[in-house]
Amino acid sequence: MELPTGPETVVHMLESASKQSPNMCAISYEDRELTYREYANCVSHFAQELVQLGVYGERVAILCSNSLDMAVAYFAGHAAGAQVVPINPAYTKRELVQILADAQPIVAIYDEDIKHLAHQTIHETGIEKGISVGPSALRLDTWKDKDRELSSNRLPTGDQLATLQYTGGTSGIPKGVNISHRQIAINLRQRESILPMRPNYEVILCVMPLFHIFASYMCLHTAAYCRGKLVIRRRYNPKDLLDDIESHKITILPVGPTVFHSLLNFDQFTEADFSNLRIGYSGSAPLPEETLQKWEKYTGTKILEGYGQSEAGPLLTTNTLDEPIIPGSVGRALPLTKIEIVDVQTGISIMDTGVEGEIRAKGPQIMLGYRNRRKETAEALKGGWLYTGDIGRLDENGVLYITDRKKDMAIVSGYNVYPREIDEVLFAHPNVIEAAAVGIPDLYRGEVIHAFVVVEDCTTNTVKELTEYCEGQMAKYKVPSVFHVVGELLKTTVGKIDKGGLRKSLIE
Repeated sequence: MELPTGPETVVHMLESASKQSPNMCAISYEDRELTYREYANCVSHFAQELVQLGVYGERVAILCSNSLDMAVAYFAGHAAGAQVVPINPAYTKRELVQILADAQPIVAIYDEDIKHLAHQTIHETGIEKGISVGPSALRLDTWKDKDRELSSNRLPTGDQLATLQYTGGTSGIPKGVNISHRQIAINLRQRESILPMRPNYEVILCVMPLFHIFASYMCLHTAAYCRGKLVIRRRYNPKDLLDDIESHKITILPVGPTVFHSLLNFDQFTEADFSNLRIGYSGSAPLPEETLQKWEKYTGTKILEGYGQSEAGPLLTTNTLDEPIIPGSVGRALPLTKIEIVDVQTGISIMDTGVEGEIRAKGPQIMLGYRNRRKETAEALKGGWLYTGDIGRLDENGVLYITDRKKDMAIVSGYNVYPREIDEVLFAHPNVIEAAAVGIPDLYRGEVIHAFVVVEDCTTNTVKELTEYCEGQMAKYKVPSVFHVVGELLKTTVGKIDKGGLRKSLIE
């Protein structure tokens, strides 16, 4: 299938939108709005400021929650010819230092409400310049009435690095995924070819965090691609979200499984007006058939599920509107994308239809590699294929089903959590002798983390102390929901901690 034509970078997409639809509302956030002309003005001026700080060809870190400023900063980093490094602002100092030390950005842009943490981290990692954004700091819509074309800047090319997206690792240390502008642009066109957006018409609600690749792809970049209106919510609240769907006449709702579950269980859900909604879109974990059917019954729209990862642009497969939804499936491969199922042991033998194995993928949207990690890059990219670490099967029609994970990972409320990182944090506690964290299925969050610990001195406060300790070391979604203080951990015959057995003991 031939892809639709399109600009070579998302910056060129925004520039095109500002010329074709200058007065169209581009962003709505709380009481602030920008037209596409104003959006481009703000991005162009802030990009110029960043260029003067020497970011062209370097990296710009963005530690921001969802806001109009976050959207402008993201595009401005791209327009300044820098590689954007989006980071969860809720991370602790330990987590931030780990990532920033690896990324080595020239500039860090951060929310004013984390300025003290940001200052400490910037000082410790030697970042040259920090920029605080927010109502009492720099507002990035300052330049909205000062006309300045994006092409006034030295715009990036398709070959340049666009984003450094950090993802957890089985080693417990985050890995930075190098993504080029061409990969992002092509992946948008791949999705557009089978799931087209209506130009100047779509209204996309962004409640997923923009530092996550799912939101930057399906919300920030897709809106610019189709010249749609992007409604940004700082955080999720079911009543606010339903109000937005009604008042803004939302047409596209890309959210994780947790949000769909939450909405369906919210008292006012059945009273909401979904008449303008065209697509619900979900990823990260499969939705139960009951959820899919209930959503369609009350809203009149389908939830389309897709599959991908940071290393894959991010989208590899998706369901579409013109085909029946098969519960448990994530659809077919995008155009120009190949999906194969290979044996888990060698990754060479291609499995028969219906037989499970590791999913590998090939296509123009696949990452260039991991920053500063040759060994991990070589393990993930072999013979032109991305080995995803996920287990699945293909049916006779080429529809993909995700059944398990080869790598030790849990998905908590849409976030990837690597138990090895939690193990390492717990091992560092002076009272912990051994520790093992595992992901356990949960109807609401997808999975939750349980931690088994062997301690030197067990008291009535042990669990509280370990919880508070973890909260000081990791983002909240990584902190174990349940601690099991045990005398010893289950081991394999060769003396290794048997995580599979521990997980099984909780599920059965």
